[in-house]
Amino acid sequence: MLSEKGEVLYVGKAKNLKKRVSSYFQRQLDAKTLQLVKQIKSIEVTITRNEREALLLENNLIKAQKPRYNVIFRDDKSYPYLKLNIQDPFPRLSLHRGIKKDQSKYYGPYPSSREAREALTLLQNIFRLRQCDETFFKNRSRPCLQYQIKRCTAPCVGYITEEHYRKDVEYARLFLEGRNKKVIEQLIPKMEKASVDLEFEQAARIRDQIALLRNIQERQIIMGDLKDIDVIGIFVADTIACIHLLVIREGRMLGSKQYFQNKLVLLDPNSDPLETILEAFILQHYAAPEGKDVLIPKILLLPISLPGAKALSAVLSERANHDVSLAKAARANRIRWMNMAMTSAKMAVLSRTKHQADLTPRFQALQEALQLEIIPERLECFDVSHTLGEATVVSCVVFDRKGSVKADYRRFNIRQATGGDDYAALKEGLSRHYTRIKSEGKPLPDVLIVDGGKGQLSIARAVLEELQIIGIILLAIAKGPLRKPGLETVYLASNGDTFELELKQSALHLVQQIRDEAHRFAITAHRKQRAEKRKISSLEAIGGIGQKRRQNLLQHFGGLREISLANVDELAKVPGISQALAERLYEVLHGS
Repeated sequence: MLSEKGEVLYVGKAKNLKKRVSSYFQRQLDAKTLQLVKQIKSIEVTITRNEREALLLENNLIKAQKPRYNVIFRDDKSYPYLKLNIQDPFPRLSLHRGIKKDQSKYYGPYPSSREAREALTLLQNIFRLRQCDETFFKNRSRPCLQYQIKRCTAPCVGYITEEHYRKDVEYARLFLEGRNKKVIEQLIPKMEKASVDLEFEQAARIRDQIALLRNIQERQIIMGDLKDIDVIGIFVADTIACIHLLVIREGRMLGSKQYFQNKLVLLDPNSDPLETILEAFILQHYAAPEGKDVLIPKILLLPISLPGAKALSAVLSERANHDVSLAKAARANRIRWMNMAMTSAKMAVLSRTKHQADLTPRFQALQEALQLEIIPERLECFDVSHTLGEATVVSCVVFDRKGSVKADYRRFNIRQATGGDDYAALKEGLSRHYTRIKSEGKPLPDVLIVDGGKGQLSIARAVLEELQIIGIILLAIAKGPLRKPGLETVYLASNGDTFELELKQSALHLVQQIRDEAHRFAITAHRKQRAEKRKISSLEAIGGIGQKRRQNLLQHFGGLREISLANVDELAKVPGISQALAERLYEVLHGS
């Protein structure tokens, strides 16, 4: 269906073309169909030999033309894998996308980079394999922070032999292949031997590894199928549809991912909306162009039976080079998975419709600007505040799609950086924050924003590289001429380079909003610290109270507030404070 300007409005298929087309020109039409019909200038028809060809043609036209009224699930990113380059003396475990072009081992695919990063962090906690690239690895003269927070054994500086490191690599390989039990069986005698040899620190580390592996094993066991299965749940409300995809490989759930369709679309009036949306998702997600990195499992579990399942199965089987079946969940464990996927899809849609005034549209605009595979869930922004180098504070604020997450706000009173050195202050704040995040296993942001320009962005990139944190998008927002809102310059760090980034208004508003909140939080903390310092220093202005007695007062009571709440007798108990001095101090503090 084409508009007057030749724009493709809608692409559809039908066995009975006359019946399908006439259904759009009946008297009783919904608002979406009426809106489409008003714009139709002409209809073009292509006849195919069979239903399979019709499916492929429809899918190709939708992907190429992106018609306004078709169901389109936007996701053209390749799946992430974990890569273990076993050919190196000290193999590196890293995140990988794209073509598998060497002899390395690849594990996955994971539904999204978030699940892949979580698996990578987990493996670092247990086996401490290096994650750094070759340039970083070969130019170290001392261990990086990964070693200090017990996420690496520092092979770069010879703290572990190649033989022992290879053993950790073998354990990691077995773990990634789902053979946790075998890893535990090999670690138990190793722990017992270390204990007999009085190597208690080594025995304790192996004990912790075994405990972590058993915990993971309990969470990952899925009774029944040991096959590769994708479970597709769906929920539709108004104009919003959500597909929740569970990825199960060899009986282990690797993770899940959600896909949304939330624009005005035209559905076939002669078919069930769920059927139309499911078919559109399956074609767009799995029947990808040749060369795209998509792994099609042997079984797709669906909540309903599709009328065109046979043709879909033929298309996917040809693409996958193995038989692919589209089945409705029937067994107990498969029904459990389907219920999980359906519930997750429903909760996602209800959450989105409940919070219509949230920041989702701005997050979507940022997703488009950064070309991310999924909508970012967590943004963090850092700002530095001081007055002529005094009382420097670095703030960290956190946003999700519902707004600010104040429970996760953090501020850092700068201890080491020279007053007025914003770069050093930012580095200290970032290092302290993300060292703690890594050591505690807390969630990392999808996007990290710093208030400043290219210099601040370079500092952030260097800190993340030192901590071997990957997969975070780095942005900097520099104030415009005369600090006028709307004239800011946004910089993006990508592949070692820095670029200016053009943001649409809604995405720029989001970055401005979180930057302003970081600035407000930093200023508030800075002013509080300055006021506290002035109050404390004011003690020395009282005759007879010098630095030593001030320290005695603060140590005894714990702070200026507690000092002001004390009575004369309590003040007089402090070493060096006489009764007369206590009375004078009380009078000054209470203005009497």
